[in-house]
Amino acid sequence: MQMIKSVQNVLVVFILVLLSCNKQSSNTNTNNTANEQFIKGVDASFIPEIRTTNLTFYNAENVKEDMLLTLKNAGVNTIRLRIWNNPTNGHSNLAEVKAFADEVKQLNMKVWLTVHYSDTWADPGAQTKPMAWSNSSFSQLKDSVYNFTKTIVTNINPDYIQIGNEINNGFLWPEGSTNYINQMVQLLQSGAKAVRDVNANSKIMIHHAGYKNAEWFFSQIKTVDYDLIGISYYPTWHGKGLDTLQTNLISLNTLFKKPVVIAETSYPFTFGYNDWTNNIIGDSSQILKQFTATEQGQKEYMQAILTLTKITPNAIGFCYWGADYVSFRGNQSKDGSSYENQAFWNFDNKALPVLQVFE
Repeated sequence: MQMIKSVQNVLVVFILVLLSCNKQSSNTNTNNTANEQFIKGVDASFIPEIRTTNLTFYNAENVKEDMLLTLKNAGVNTIRLRIWNNPTNGHSNLAEVKAFADEVKQLNMKVWLTVHYSDTWADPGAQTKPMAWSNSSFSQLKDSVYNFTKTIVTNINPDYIQIGNEINNGFLWPEGSTNYINQMVQLLQSGAKAVRDVNANSKIMIHHAGYKNAEWFFSQIKTVDYDLIGISYYPTWHGKGLDTLQTNLISLNTLFKKPVVIAETSYPFTFGYNDWTNNIIGDSSQILKQFTATEQGQKEYMQAILTLTKITPNAIGFCYWGADYVSFRGNQSKDGSSYENQAFWNFDNKALPVLQVFE
């Protein structure tokens, strides 16, 4: 009898160990898809321009500190940077982005590029071709996408690269709009091929703003060689429920077998403003009821985003947009920031509690 009990005890222990191993294996597959480092990202595209103003910034201890170093010290592990073809103000061009990306790498953070394929902002409502490509034939346009992308990857070697930014309705309009799906796919394929030809280690992301119609969009680009699905989520535009967001992220991964990333999100720490430019978020109807527009509310929202991505199968991280978009042109400016109330620094340029989420 004693021997039987001993054998039974050993079997119980063995089963428990097996279950534990299976659970650990499951967690590994869920949260570390393809051995990816979990992305705790911040878009810091404005920092090179902000540095030209010689503004002083402070960390949470009220000590003077460069913005990028504050992000690094807080635990941010990935810096996202936009790149334009030939911007009129000279910022976010290849030379500036390469120099800043080199600095990011020296701090042992990963580089994530979002290529707009435009001279200015590209999003669902605007995908204007670069002026230099405006009279190109479609064949020339494909070559331009390939060559421009190849040049970027050759010079910067990013860890992650988006072929287009929020391309719900296509990019490089009109030729690459969703009105001409076959042409849009060919342009995406040209960009993806350029990445693969230069650096097989760079992960290619296709970025869609919000989850509405995302399943249809990604079903149209099944022949494109890419690695990650990026989804923007802003409560004012993309729904007021984090549970619905999670459901859609799970659905996208299930249907298309790609890891998912929240490529953009943000939240206000106040409804106030620090310049004479209207802010994008200005009242409670635009945010989630459970998170107030306060320093604590901003932190709690980002903690919820972190938790959501950690527990969602095959979600590998998130990125905050506008963390650096303070009123750097001066608080009397009428061409200031529309985002200073969603930044990671307050109106005295001191780092906010939200950065604790990245620890």
